[in-house]
Amino acid sequence: MSKIVQEFREFIARGNVIDLAVGVIMGAAFGKIVSSLVADVITPTPYSLLGKVSIDGLFFTLDGKHYDTLKAAMDAKAPYVAYGNFLNAAIEFVIIGACVFMMVKGVNFLKRKEEAKPVPPTTTEVLLAEIRDELRKK
Repeated sequence: MSKIVQEFREFIARGNVIDLAVGVIMGAAFGKIVSSLVADVITPTPYSLLGKVSIDGLFFTLDGKHYDTLKAAMDAKAPYVAYGNFLNAAIEFVIIGACVFMMVKGVNFLKRKEEAKPVPPTTTEVLLAEIRDELRKK
């Protein structure tokens, strides 16, 4: 039994497992932030200007009857297409994509700055340069 526990400890202690766990946790938290941004800030603004409070309830029925709300159509078991939910998901997808793009762009910018720093030559390179210079003098 202790061998299994030791193997498990070694598995968990690997850097990749911990990095993956941190990535998943941060991704979930980031997803909640973006969902809130879409649902609470971005989506209500343009629709409130148009006189509608939310696009979640936008739908049409396939039976030709009129229902005041999506819940009323669902209660009547009418066939419906709730395109408002789809629009919300599409808007959220675009915003998440833009946020991830900006994050990757920022990380790439920081990496380029790090790469731009001159790297001091190694002792081998210095010695080779001295040998080259001596050979040029002859």
